[in-house]
Amino acid sequence: MDSFKALVIDRDETTRQQSVAIKTLAPADLMDGDVDVRVEFSTVNYKDGLAITGKMPVVRRFPMIPGVDLAGTVIASSNPDFNSGDAVILNGWGLGETHMGAYSQMARVNGDWLIPRPKDLTPAEAMAIGTAGYTAMLCVMALERHGVTPAGGPAVVTGASGGVGSVAVALLAALGYAVEAVTGRPDEAGYLTGLGAAAVVDRSELTGQPRMLGKERWASGIDAVGGAVLANVLSMTRTGGAIAACGNAAGMDLPTSVAPFILRGVALLGVDSVRAPRALRIAAWDRLARDLDRAKLAAMTRTIGFDDIVTAANDIVAGKVRGRLVVEIG
Repeated sequence: MDSFKALVIDRDETTRQQSVAIKTLAPADLMDGDVDVRVEFSTVNYKDGLAITGKMPVVRRFPMIPGVDLAGTVIASSNPDFNSGDAVILNGWGLGETHMGAYSQMARVNGDWLIPRPKDLTPAEAMAIGTAGYTAMLCVMALERHGVTPAGGPAVVTGASGGVGSVAVALLAALGYAVEAVTGRPDEAGYLTGLGAAAVVDRSELTGQPRMLGKERWASGIDAVGGAVLANVLSMTRTGGAIAACGNAAGMDLPTSVAPFILRGVALLGVDSVRAPRALRIAAWDRLARDLDRAKLAAMTRTIGFDDIVTAANDIVAGKVRGRLVVEIG
């Protein structure tokens, strides 16, 4: 590819103001890497929204091509694990933060960051899952490693109408859990029950001052929100229960006490999707290809074009996006 279009974030170092524009680049404009990928699809995650809007300091160098996820085809490779024509996925590893990312028709990356795309997933389906869905699966697997089963009792999912939450609801329901979906948008109740939620909980029930211990409600759960919501969830988790935490939409603080951990033996399982080992990534994607209902994935997904990325980024930060957004890079 002699030239290609990319969405570029730049910053005026005097005013510290960001600018975002679609530009035409050449391969020489990209960073070092041993695999060149023709990007076919990407997605818009909450982190992408923060990067593009500048609401948080996600981007660590400028200029930067944002986009933390890609699905595409290898164009050229000097990495022994990949050859021209291979179908690949990349999630995390600083893509769109410290290394030029996915909102570009071409990406040059470290081959160690790539994994083969499961044959049962199209590139569009892979990005409908994206980091959000892959993180949800890592959370499910963390709960399973802890010994959690559907027989233990209901599972709570916070931020349920968002990307991680939507996939988490669908996955847990498919695995037999009675899922209670927490959302701040009561009008999404039909959407969430369609994904498999057994009950919908208004987020306002979990935003008040957390008690050290509340009434035991859930045996397990996946939290994509953090803050007071997670603190309240922990206080209401049953004895011996476990919550997998992977997000901070409500903030980085966790205003809880040691009470759930030392009086009920509750486990808080941290999930890092950005630098998960390759073997774990491949296992998670294989599970997604096998366990995620494609009809439910389609029901939570909307496809947008390259020119719509900036608007979508603002919408996802403002809490206006339901489910998953796929970007057709083209």
